[in-house]
Amino acid sequence: MASTIPIVTLLIVMLSCHAANAQLSPNFYARSCPNLQTIVRNAMSQAVNRETRIGASILRLFFHDCFVNGCDGSILLDDTATFTGEKNAVPNRNSARGFEVIDTIKTNVEAACSATVSCADILALAARDGVALVGGPTWQVPLGRRDARTASQSAANNQIPSPFANLATLTSSFAAKGLSTRDLTALSGGHTIGLARCTTFRGRIYNDTNIDANFAATRRANCPASGGDNNLAPLDIQTPTRFDNDYFRNLVARRGLLHSDQELFNGGSQDALVRTYSNNPATFSADFAAAMVRMGNISPLTGTQGEIRRNCRVVN
Repeated sequence: MASTIPIVTLLIVMLSCHAANAQLSPNFYARSCPNLQTIVRNAMSQAVNRETRIGASILRLFFHDCFVNGCDGSILLDDTATFTGEKNAVPNRNSARGFEVIDTIKTNVEAACSATVSCADILALAARDGVALVGGPTWQVPLGRRDARTASQSAANNQIPSPFANLATLTSSFAAKGLSTRDLTALSGGHTIGLARCTTFRGRIYNDTNIDANFAATRRANCPASGGDNNLAPLDIQTPTRFDNDYFRNLVARRGLLHSDQELFNGGSQDALVRTYSNNPATFSADFAAAMVRMGNISPLTGTQGEIRRNCRVVN
C-alpha cells in the first residue's frame, strides 16, 4: 500500500496545478509584462480621443467574444480561404468594429513583452478601459486567458443574444453562460453608450406599442420602414457618449431603442431592478463592474490550452 502514496500525492499536486491554471488573476502578468495595463490604457485613451464611440465598439467586441465559446479572442480572427471566423456571423457582419485598435494595442504590447500577453486578455482590458474613459466604472480584470486556435460562425449566429429577443429568451441565453438576470440587466446597461443600426430597431419603432410616441417619431425620421438599414441612432438618446444610468431612465420612459432593451422594463421580473438602476447610478456601476468580471470568466482557455497569438487576426 505504501507504494501508492507518491502516486496519490502526485495526483493531488497535478490537480491543484490544474486548478491554479484555471484561475485567472489580475496579477498574471505582474512579472512577465509589468507595464501591460499602462500600454493598453494609453492606446485606448488615444483611440477614445479620436472617436468616443470606440469605447462602446470594443465593449461590444468583448461581449460577442465571451458569448461564443468563452472569452478566447476568437472574434478577432479573420476569415481566410481555409478558415471561417466569426466576423461575418449575422450579429457581427457590418457592425463589429474596433479591430484596428486591438491590433495597435497588440503591436505595442508585443514591443514591450513579445509572445507573452494573449489577444483575449488585451480585449478584456481594452473593454474595461473604454468604459472607464467615457465616465463609467473601473474594475480589476482577472487575466491569464489564452487565445483560441478556432472560431465558430455557427455559435456566433446562435449564441449571441438578439436585439429582437424577449425577456425569457434573453434570460436563458445569459443563464446558459452562467449569468443571472441581474447580470443580464446590468450588462444591458452597456447600451448607455454606442450606436445601433436601423435594421436592429426598425421593428421596435414601427411595430411595438410599449414605446413613447415622440421617441418613435424621432427615430423613424432616420430609419425608414424600408431601406437605410445601416443608418445609425444612439442607444441612449440623452447621453450617447457618456457612461451613466440614463439608459435605465429611458427604459422607464419607454424609450428603449431595441426591443430587447425595453423587454427589461415591460411588466416583467426586471422592472424593479431597472427602477433601482434609474435612481441609483452607483448601484448600477457596481453591478455592471461585477457582471463584467463574471462575463470575463466565461470558459477561458488557460494553462497550456490554446496559444498566445502573435497577430490577433491569425492563428500562429
